[in-house]
Amino acid sequence: MIEDISTPSTATDISKNKWRSLLIELGVGLAIALVLIFVVPEIFKATGQAFRITMLGRFLALAIVALGIDLIWGFTGLLSLGHGVFFGLGGYAIAMHLKLQFPADATEKLPSFMPLYGITKLPALWEPFYSFQFTLLAIVLIPAIVGAILGYLVFRNRIRGVYFSILTQATTIIFFNFFNGQQQYINGTNGLTDFKTIFGFDVNAPETQRVFYILTVIFLGLSYVLCRWLTSGRFGRLLIALRDDENRARFSGYDPTGFKVLVFAISAVLAGIGGALFTPQTGIISPKSMDIALSIEMVIWVAVGGRATLIGALIGTILVNFAKSILSEQFPEIWLFFQGAIFLIVVMVLPDGLVGWCRTSGLLLFKRFFVGRPTVTYPSLELDAEVQNERQNLRD
Repeated sequence: MIEDISTPSTATDISKNKWRSLLIELGVGLAIALVLIFVVPEIFKATGQAFRITMLGRFLALAIVALGIDLIWGFTGLLSLGHGVFFGLGGYAIAMHLKLQFPADATEKLPSFMPLYGITKLPALWEPFYSFQFTLLAIVLIPAIVGAILGYLVFRNRIRGVYFSILTQATTIIFFNFFNGQQQYINGTNGLTDFKTIFGFDVNAPETQRVFYILTVIFLGLSYVLCRWLTSGRFGRLLIALRDDENRARFSGYDPTGFKVLVFAISAVLAGIGGALFTPQTGIISPKSMDIALSIEMVIWVAVGGRATLIGALIGTILVNFAKSILSEQFPEIWLFFQGAIFLIVVMVLPDGLVGWCRTSGLLLFKRFFVGRPTVTYPSLELDAEVQNERQNLRD
């Protein structure tokens, strides 16, 4: 028989095709990153909308958080409604460092709000944040530790489904109220704002904001590569197995608790990094970032783009936030109705999100209008020697 040359027939061919597709994906991702860094800002400047560069930087930082949510919700089946906590922890870590950047001639080296509450000496909690290296570790380790502890306590007791979502939402309420009440130490409801310098450069200068924007693009790319690596191999297949049938995975000899704690901690780290990149581009971090509303909104971004797709989390975050911004500018009184309509359409018409629709219905429409009717038989059969001999015998 003539071997079917249209599909890989050996493990080597499959491996080569897999690496080829990954290299293509990497090349496309690198091209998109270069466009975001060099082309998009120039387009915004040319159209007189330079302010949207910083806006896009904020949305890309939020996309990092969405990647983490897609990792645990789309691939592991854990719907977290509390990722605003980790986002806020990362934001507060970088904000505390920025608030300790004083001019060389400053006589009082205290954050501006502390003397208002009678504090004359910098609290011990703040002192390590003088160090930028410590701040970087805090951005990663604090969300990771909080996420790991919370995850262990929850997953050890086999809590999942809606109960897990309720617990993460309760965690959000606890952190929101705690940070909201720390008026003396972190300015409570008002949050930390009015950042001046970083490494001697003005935080709010266009050049500095451009650096933050580039860093956000780079970290978004690295976060995507990490999530893609985690979900494309054996670890990713195990996460999907835990999502689809956790009991069967447990009976197969795997410990779901350890894997779920690990992936939840990684997701928390991504949220913390997103918060740390978002804060200097926004100029403020407050307990509002830990509010339930923002955590639910993060889930909506992933749902709009398409869960368990990764790229859908990025697309959904950028589209929803840009739509929110533009609609609020054009229709300030009724823009919330438009936003609600978008969410209803996604839930009722596009339950798999935009990427999911493109992979199913969208692909079918494309084939119908641009590719033509499908062949009656498999193409490989036309190359089969036995089929050709049989056809020739029938003709004779």
